[in-house]
Amino acid sequence: MQEFREKRNYPRMTIECPASFQIVVGAVGGAIVKTLSGGGLLICLDRAVAAGALLQIEIKPVSDITPPLQAEVHVLRCTPVEEGEGDFAVACQISRILG
Repeated sequence: MQEFREKRNYPRMTIECPASFQIVVGAVGGAIVKTLSGGGLLICLDRAVAAGALLQIEIKPVSDITPPLQAEVHVLRCTPVEEGEGDFAVACQISRILG
C-alpha cells in the first residue's frame, strides 16, 4: 500500500474567519473563509461567482494579534453546497497581496 503524499507547495490551514469581498467590477458582500494556504483559499458566499472573476478580499481575524489580510484573488471554481455557511464554495488563487 502506497503512502499518501501531499503535492501542495503550501500547507492548507482550516480556519473559520469572517471576510468581505468585492468583485473588481461589481458587487460587494460578506464571506466566510474556510481554508487558507500560501497560494489560495476557499470561501463560502451567498451568491455564485464566475470562474475567472477577479476579487479583492479582506480577511478579518477575530483576534487583534493578527492584522487583516487584503489580497486580490482569481476564482478557480464555484460550486453549490447543500448545507453549511453560504450557498456556494468558491476556490480562489491568490494573485497578489494588497497594502
